Amino acid sequence: MAKVLMYTTRVCPYCQMASRLLEKKGVAVEKIRVDEEPARRQEMVDRAHGAKTVPQIFIGGRHVGGYRELAQLDVKGELDPLLGL
Repeated sequence: MAKVLMYTTRVCPYCQMASRLLEKKGVAVEKIRVDEEPARRQEMVDRAHGAKTVPQIFIGGRHVGGYRELAQLDVKGELDPLLGL
């Protein structure tokens, strides 16, 4: 199974939806809370090619974007293979 990393904040509804989608698939998500670790926000922006909103999701080191992009991958049937399911 691919490693999933998500930059998130406590109050972000899109972060919560992304977490639920991944949890439903049985995937463990490593979360970096940029509201608790503000120094990590610039790391997120750099890794996400300038994206400043949360969530920013990485699967197996590949930047997939936010919740909308994650959900689109799922609808197209591309998320499970990317996750290694």
